[in-house]
Amino acid sequence: MSVDAVGTVRRGRGARTALRQTRDIKMLPSLKRGIPLTEPMSAERIAQIDSASMDILEQVGVVFRDPIALEDWKRAGADVRGETVFLDRELVRGLIKSIPSSFTYHARNPANNLPFGKDHSIFVPMTGAPFLRDLDDVRRNPTLEDLANFHKLSHMLPAMHSSAHHIVEPYDHPISQRHLRITYSSMKHSDKTFMGMTTSPKNAEDVLEMAAILFGKDFMMTHPVVTGNCNGNSPLVWDETMLGAMRAFARYNQPVLCSPFVLGGANTPASVAPTVAQLNAEALSALAYTQVVNKGTPAIYGHYLATVSMKSGAPMAGTPEISLMNMMIGQMARFYDIPWRTSNTLGGSKTFDAQAGYESASTMMAVLMSGANYIWHSAGWNEAGMHCSMAKFVVDAEQCAMGYRMAQGVNWDDFDAAMQAVRDVGPGGHYLGHPHTLENFQRAFFMPDMFDNNSIEQWQAEGSVEITERALQRVRAMLGEYEEPKLDAGINDELLDYIARREREIPAADALNQDY
Repeated sequence: MSVDAVGTVRRGRGARTALRQTRDIKMLPSLKRGIPLTEPMSAERIAQIDSASMDILEQVGVVFRDPIALEDWKRAGADVRGETVFLDRELVRGLIKSIPSSFTYHARNPANNLPFGKDHSIFVPMTGAPFLRDLDDVRRNPTLEDLANFHKLSHMLPAMHSSAHHIVEPYDHPISQRHLRITYSSMKHSDKTFMGMTTSPKNAEDVLEMAAILFGKDFMMTHPVVTGNCNGNSPLVWDETMLGAMRAFARYNQPVLCSPFVLGGANTPASVAPTVAQLNAEALSALAYTQVVNKGTPAIYGHYLATVSMKSGAPMAGTPEISLMNMMIGQMARFYDIPWRTSNTLGGSKTFDAQAGYESASTMMAVLMSGANYIWHSAGWNEAGMHCSMAKFVVDAEQCAMGYRMAQGVNWDDFDAAMQAVRDVGPGGHYLGHPHTLENFQRAFFMPDMFDNNSIEQWQAEGSVEITERALQRVRAMLGEYEEPKLDAGINDELLDYIARREREIPAADALNQDY
């Protein structure tokens, strides 16, 4: 047996198969930003938000509904009264100092490793949709096959840096056992980094055990390979399920997103700056707790942001207040020198229409200008996350590639050669046949495949196909061209054996196709 660059044990014929595997589409490297950030707060305003958040932690407190966490906090020196933990600001500051400001994500294909944090960002598809809009643009319950198709698309789309986990919920498998099949699908159909289910502490442990089979436990203890997400219950509550999952990831030294779930005006004050102050307090309390569990474990300042319509109570996407909050949260995360997560290309529309496009574009522009590191929900999100659209998935991914190009900043490499072209062409000429144009036309300007920029006559001659159908045609073609990045045969067998054992142990008590 031999060990590859990421600690995967290679075994015999399976190893040779993996080495022969080729890829048709190359993933974009981690985005290294080259443009200035939009920062609406002065140093005085940053200090004001920090002070207000620390006042919340010291005077209002945060509820930790978990006896293990309460005991951990007592040992760490916090003031614990019942389930409410009051955190001294100096204790919090001391704890979060040990969070790494940057690290590298390791994928099973080392070519897909990703520098992360500081000025490096990654795009991650949406997750958690209970419905999808399928290849016929029909809204329905998803299956394991649908999930696999999204993982295949994630693997093939250059701007997607991760296969995430349950992009859609597979209703044809018991709820209690889904996390096993979801994790396997993430690993099998893509060789990029992925996310791990945190729906319960035990589910998180299963994910981490499977990751240990894939990478080797010793390797995992020193290399980030999988990301967990733990949502807070705003205002100011962390529950036993999320805290148990957080501990599982921290024990394996794996990154965890500490994400307050903000519905501005419903579970926060109906005002931008106070909402950020509350969210900041919630995030800091969880970030600090990760370091109580395991000092130095990677942790990511997270959040989910929506504002609530005061007419209906429904969450909204793409609003100006969400953009401002993203910009402010980026400043706060950099103030603490901690990587941070946000959500991207969010839409509230029921179909892939102009509303979905405007909301998604508005969100992505603010996210890129805010300097987010972990850019989640970057493809497919619509109907406030209730469905993932196959058409929107590929268009969003192309939009991320366009945003990637913009956020890299201006390329000056060919400046002198282009200035010579100006001299060569002179007044009244054109550049289409100039050697500089011929050499640079493919990389000079982004040429989107999903948008139609032809004349109306040509568009009509080609069938007047609108973007949803163009995108679905692209999805069908991609799935037909997909080439699986084969798992090592021995590791694949170990993973399937683990799944089979755990499915025997876990009662399939949950009804199939249960609505929730």
